[in-house]
Amino acid sequence: VQLQASGGGLVQAGGSLRLSCAASGSIFSIRDVGWYRQAPGKQRDFVSSITSVGSTNYADTMKGRFTISRDNAKNTVYLQMNTLKPEDTAVYYCNAQIQHITGGVYFTYWGQGTLVTVSS
Repeated sequence: VQLQASGGGLVQAGGSLRLSCAASGSIFSIRDVGWYRQAPGKQRDFVSSITSVGSTNYADTMKGRFTISRDNAKNTVYLQMNTLKPEDTAVYYCNAQIQHITGGVYFTYWGQGTLVTVSS
């Protein structure tokens, strides 16, 4: 299984980006998917998550600015980021709980990260 995070880049403050997290490989089902971020010299922090039925959760500082969604047919989760601030600059990682066979256990996978840089 591979998780491919993409969509990062350089944007000015106030701008928007949409990140994607695409899963591929031997997948029967995907449960929760989350986004995390890690700024230089800091720990990795929770950003947002979405369950298999679409229930969402956000860190307080992202509420109202970020929107997470998923396309189950494409095994892809999106993170729409609006009104970006310089402090949103970080490497953004996705993780997903993936089941390979029916009735099997769920394994957690991490994507490689995509860099978001917000200039002031």
